[in-house]
Amino acid sequence: MKFAIIGATGNVGRKTIDILEKSKLDIKELHLVASKNSLGKKIKFKGNDLNVVALENFDFEKADITFFAAGSSIAEKYAKKASQKTIVIDNSKFFRMDKDVPLIVPEVNSEDIKKHKNIIANPNCSTIQMVLALNPLHQKFNIKRVVVSTYQAVSGAGQAAMDELMSQTKDFLEKKKIKSTNFTKQIAFNLIPHIDVFVEDGYTKEEWKMENETKKILSEKIKVSATCVRVPVITSHSESVNVEFEKNYNIDEVKKLLSETSGCKLVDEHVDGGYITPLEAQDDFKTYISRVRKDRSNEKAINMWIVSDNLLKGAALNSVQIAQTLVKYGIK
Repeated sequence: MKFAIIGATGNVGRKTIDILEKSKLDIKELHLVASKNSLGKKIKFKGNDLNVVALENFDFEKADITFFAAGSSIAEKYAKKASQKTIVIDNSKFFRMDKDVPLIVPEVNSEDIKKHKNIIANPNCSTIQMVLALNPLHQKFNIKRVVVSTYQAVSGAGQAAMDELMSQTKDFLEKKKIKSTNFTKQIAFNLIPHIDVFVEDGYTKEEWKMENETKKILSEKIKVSATCVRVPVITSHSESVNVEFEKNYNIDEVKKLLSETSGCKLVDEHVDGGYITPLEAQDDFKTYISRVRKDRSNEKAINMWIVSDNLLKGAALNSVQIAQTLVKYGIK
C-alpha cells in the first residue's frame, strides 16, 4: 500500500512516521509532505532517507491513504481536493462535527468507518482517551452524565509551546523577566484554565469539542460538562472524570470492565504511587486508568483518573489504527 503524511516534519507527523515503522501495515511507498520551508529535508524510514516534498506540488493520487497532520487551515484548503484521489485521515478539528464524516476511535466505534466518503476524522486528543474508558461502562450501565476536568500538556499546542515552557522555566529559575507568546499567561510553574478560543456561555472551544465529540462517538443522550486546563507538562494529558450512570453499578465490576478494555490498562492500587502520572504515560501506546472509586455524593456515579500520551493515542497512533481498520474492512 502507498501512504502519505501531510505535515510530516511536525510533532504529530513525526510520531506517525515512527508508528508506521513499527506497524504491520504493508507499506510499499511512504510520501513525506510538508510546507516549502521543509523542502529537501530527509527523514529516516526503515533504514532509508526519504525526501520531504512540498505540499503545493504533491499529487495525492500517489497515496492510497493520506494522513493530514498539519492543522485545520491545511485540512480546509487541501483535504476535500485530496479525497477525490486518496482516503484522508484528518487529525485536525475541521471535519470532526461534519455529519458526513465519521469520527473514529477504532476500539469504540470502528463500524462507523464503513460510512466514510473518503474523509475520516480523528477526534480531539482529550476526547479519545476519555471515550476509551467510557465506552465499556456505557455499554453496561448507560452513562447519563460526565463531568471532566483536564490537565493538558503543552505538546498539544505544538513545538513552539513546548519550547516556551522550557524557556520560561529557565528564565524563572534565573529570575529573568518572563514573556508569554504562545499562551495567554505564564505557563511555567502555573496553570491556565483556557484552551482554544472562547465560545458561547463562557466555555472554550476545547471544552465544546469534548462535549460534542463524545456525543457523536458514544451517544447524543450523554450530558458532558468539561473544564480544560493547560498545565506545565511536556507530554501526556490527564483527566479527572466523574461518571453518572442510569443503572446501579458494582465498583468491582466497573474495575473488571476497565481492566479488560482494549487499549487501556488499569493501574489502581491504594498505596503511595499506585497510579499513573503523565510522565509514566509518555511514549506508551496504552491509555491508563487509575483512582477508580465510588462517588460518595451520588450512589450512581464514580470517579476516575485517565492519562494518555496525547501525541500517540491522542493523535498519531489513533490515526494509524484508523488506517489499519480500513485495511481490515477492505479499502473502498
